[in-house]
Amino acid sequence: MYIVTAGEMREMDKATIEFGLPGRILMENAGRGAAHILLERFPGIGAKKIGVLAGRGNNGGDGFVVARCLAQKSIDVNVYLLSRASLVKGDALANLKLLYPLEVPVIEIPDSKTFLDNRISMLHRDLWVDAIFGTGLKSDIEGYLKDVIIFLNSLKKSVMAVDIPSGIDSDTGRVCGEAIRSSVTATFGYAKSGHYLYPGAGYSGKVEIIDIGIPPLIADRIAPKQHLLGDEIISSYLEPREKDAHKGTTGHLFIVAGSPGKIGAAAMTAMAAMRAGAGLVTIGVPKSLNPVIEPMILEAMTCPLPENTEGFLSESSFEAIMHNLAGKKCLAIGPGLGTDPSTKKLVIKILRGLSLPVILDADGLNLLAGETSLLKKLKVPVILTPHPGEMARLTGKNISQIQEDRISCTRDFAQEFNVHLVLKGAGTVIAHPDGSIFINPTGNPGMASGGMGDILTGIIAGFVAQGYKAEVAVRTGVYIHGAAGDDLAKSMGPFGFLASDVLKSIPVQIGIHSGKVSAGI
Repeated sequence: MYIVTAGEMREMDKATIEFGLPGRILMENAGRGAAHILLERFPGIGAKKIGVLAGRGNNGGDGFVVARCLAQKSIDVNVYLLSRASLVKGDALANLKLLYPLEVPVIEIPDSKTFLDNRISMLHRDLWVDAIFGTGLKSDIEGYLKDVIIFLNSLKKSVMAVDIPSGIDSDTGRVCGEAIRSSVTATFGYAKSGHYLYPGAGYSGKVEIIDIGIPPLIADRIAPKQHLLGDEIISSYLEPREKDAHKGTTGHLFIVAGSPGKIGAAAMTAMAAMRAGAGLVTIGVPKSLNPVIEPMILEAMTCPLPENTEGFLSESSFEAIMHNLAGKKCLAIGPGLGTDPSTKKLVIKILRGLSLPVILDADGLNLLAGETSLLKKLKVPVILTPHPGEMARLTGKNISQIQEDRISCTRDFAQEFNVHLVLKGAGTVIAHPDGSIFINPTGNPGMASGGMGDILTGIIAGFVAQGYKAEVAVRTGVYIHGAAGDDLAKSMGPFGFLASDVLKSIPVQIGIHSGKVSAGI
């Protein structure tokens, strides 16, 4: 499903108007659709008093249409216009004028004084429609408008946002000073990035998409590069296995991982890869740790590798690793590997000699910091799976800069270094070398615990080992990983489940999303 930027939405609106559908029709479709969502989501609305907070632009115009639709159903509705009516123009003005014959009260609130004068009236509204700002907001909200938003949030009453909650940057999800917290958002044409990127996602509530009449050919011509992952996409990726498949045809993964105190990460990565369907997995670990990891995993093979005096892998392991890569379909580097300087030299040397897809995670990413120019020289698919802290080390930016614009950060890096990049976190963002972006809606706060990243690395590596293209393996792995966590949150509780608990849910989720297993199992 497309997710659009504010600029792309403007292009679509403009092209649709040029196609022959006037802006007035688009506004009518938007407002009527939003009114329908309001009536559907709040079945007892007929007995409630509704307040519509409206700005003077097109978002306010959509709100005027909502108010008209409610009034025509004899619902008590007041419009609080955060401007003077004389400043409303165009299609919004036309819809404002239609409220007067219906005797819908329109209270003008152009400043702090009139806001204070009308607070008592506003307190008696039971449910609110937010139609103050649309998708074009970029600067922080200040003055009495900020006070209005703080006041509305303090009422703790249900709010439906029109297109996007006022105060949320529709491209980044950033809160522009202050933002309205809505329980549902009725958005028009296509969802916006800010609906699914945090913190915006936390303000948007349930996102309902309303078809306002934009022809699909216009959307396809503009071809937004942002997409939302969903069941339909993932189901189209998952391929049935041949009946004569065996472990030799379902891929062999090699993992370079582990260091003193961190051997569990290597084991979880291996098990996740096998749960994702890899036929064979071999783990290369420091030889002193081989007796520790062997009892932890029964199905995977181990490869004891030369180590330095501190127990970390070093350049002395290079020949053994390259020898063991023969016949493998994928290499994963990093879980629990440690950041010893000798290990860094080993990782750089491996990357320079690679001829198969590689996934770098955890310490593999930390060791890559300062050496990212090497990525441009690689001729194999490269997948990076950083969390914001690791991304900060890779880019030289601070974490807040990464989080403020997750899409631009991942897209710029993926395009510059020709990699598939997974920026983990709530609303994981996936960027590909062609600039396309996929946002993942699965996953939950209960997954904020150690080892979850190792599981994700194993799932993605398992799909690559089976022959899935890197971009498909990344999207599928991220989605299945989150879906497995969601399954545990339902069955075990909102948090307290472990990364190792996710392992058993992986094949179930693969079955569900490939249509082979009932969702009730």
